[in-house]
Amino acid sequence: MLKHRVIPCLLMLNDGLVKTSRFAKAKYVGDPINAIRIFSDKEVDELMVLDIGASRGGKEPNYELIEQFAGECFMPLCYGGGVRTVEQARRLFALGVEKVCLQSAALDDLSIVTRIAEQFGSQSVLVSVDIKSNWLGKNLLYSSRSGKAIDRPWLQFLRDAVTAGAGEIVLNSVDRDGTMQGMDLALIREASAAVPVPLVAVGGAGSLKDIKAAIDSGASAVSAGALFVFHGPHRAVLITYPRYTELEALFGS
Repeated sequence: MLKHRVIPCLLMLNDGLVKTSRFAKAKYVGDPINAIRIFSDKEVDELMVLDIGASRGGKEPNYELIEQFAGECFMPLCYGGGVRTVEQARRLFALGVEKVCLQSAALDDLSIVTRIAEQFGSQSVLVSVDIKSNWLGKNLLYSSRSGKAIDRPWLQFLRDAVTAGAGEIVLNSVDRDGTMQGMDLALIREASAAVPVPLVAVGGAGSLKDIKAAIDSGASAVSAGALFVFHGPHRAVLITYPRYTELEALFGS
């Protein structure tokens, strides 16, 4: 058993698999079901699927498609996108999803986190927190739904989310998304020191060294997209995942 999880993060838009760069320029990279099959064969620790168009378009989760995901998934599946009610979460859990990831709904009202946690346990609900720096280098809470920064202290929102019942925090650096140029270690250190629950760091991983650096900075787990779907300088689509022995050596397990 590894000490830390390394989680592929698949982004969906209009039911297709895409990859973004700094939350823009969504590039189609294939069929999500095929990607899930490959990751299942590679025995990944966990899989995160985020529908980045659902909340923006005011849509519910695509339950039929998610049921297919769960049927192909032989590892814990976390789903985010368009989840706004306890009943929607209940339906996802019934389909085989193990965790739901909330952002827009949590930004609107953290009581949804509490209600899901009370019914299904804190381990079943994650809160995703996107952070973007302004021109002065100040970290700001960011809404992926609106594409705008929010005038609200981001560290306090992390603490409030945990108090509300979030079992994990997914911390994403908007400025590092898709760049594969290294993770924001200072951001990870600050966030991990602020909350007592596991922190899943996302954004900028381009190598196993980047993953190790994030773990050493306080992350409990690292999630990555581009690292596992692109290969080479021209970013050819090739789904990969480290061998267990590589991760074992990386974490000293």
